[in-house]
Amino acid sequence: MTPALLVIAKEPVAGRVKTRLCPPCTPAQAARLALAALEDTLAACDATGVRRRVLVLDGRPGAWLPRGWTVVPQRGDGLAERLASAFADAGPGFLVGMDTPQLTPGHLHRGLRALRDADAAFGPAEDGGYWGIGLRAPDPAAFAGVPMSRADTGAHQRARLRALGLRTVELPALRDVDDIAAARAAADAAPHSRFAAALRSEAA
Repeated sequence: MTPALLVIAKEPVAGRVKTRLCPPCTPAQAARLALAALEDTLAACDATGVRRRVLVLDGRPGAWLPRGWTVVPQRGDGLAERLASAFADAGPGFLVGMDTPQLTPGHLHRGLRALRDADAAFGPAEDGGYWGIGLRAPDPAAFAGVPMSRADTGAHQRARLRALGLRTVELPALRDVDDIAAARAAADAAPHSRFAAALRSEAA
């Protein structure tokens, strides 16, 4: 099966997304920033020309979803189980979240290319987590026991891939949008993105 691009995301609803931006943002402002980041991520995937694009969604799709995407619901308790289920449902591929609006088609192509010769691809985040992970063969064991949303999540995920004997290609580090400082840094890295425009609008 040809590897797919996967995006794991939450429906951008106020009070459910980007809550760590509050304060200084209101829940509604945080949701608008989340929507912009999600739209940037989907657009980057569309620009790759990859045919199999899968949105692994917590919530319902809206007008923000472009044509050509397959939508599957998130399954499992906790992020580790949801990541494992995403690969189980979609098959081999490279998965990213909605937290890196500075993501480019080049980053995505690099992740997919890594799977031609390696077993896994790993995109570390500057906060200690990771922005992307690819598996040439879905395996729920890849995420078993990996603690999520911690400063050492990336280290644990790397160790898990090594323990399974998976040949892994490491990708460039990116910054996740977790708090307002990270949001500003991501906007500076991609000044022409929807996310940067939304952040400027909310600041105004």
